[in-house]
Amino acid sequence: MSAADDGRSLGQLVAAATAEMSALVHDEIALAKAELRQDVKRGVLGSGAALAAGVLVLFALPVLSFAAAFGIHNLGLGLAWSFLIVGGAYIALALLLLLLALAKFKKVSKSKSPQKSVASAKQSAAVLSHARPHPRAAENGGKERPQLQGVTRSSV
Repeated sequence: MSAADDGRSLGQLVAAATAEMSALVHDEIALAKAELRQDVKRGVLGSGAALAAGVLVLFALPVLSFAAAFGIHNLGLGLAWSFLIVGGAYIALALLLLLLALAKFKKVSKSKSPQKSVASAKQSAAVLSHARPHPRAAENGGKERPQLQGVTRSSV
């Protein structure tokens, strides 16, 4: 269908296309916002459920500790020794988790990733500070733009 068949000029068709594109972009943004709201609601509900589960586990821990101590006591050990065994098990578990955390923290401090990224950024800035803008195609006699020599990509 041509502009003459529709009775609209080329300018009117361009204006209509621009308006429809603008409306399409606004609708896409509205859809993205609606999807984001839905994801946030799901995230909040999931976080609430995880928090409730954590609270229930926290409340269950003393009950299970007493059950373990009394279970050991029923095996013939004294009640004080039973509670000491359960407490010692918790301390051993805490020390094991502390050693794991310390090992992870040491790996974080020894990591060279941030230093590599900073060095790469400095190298890129140095290359870009010496770069000149490409000459226009008209200045080259209609030829393609020349390629920069000696520019390498970073490994980031």
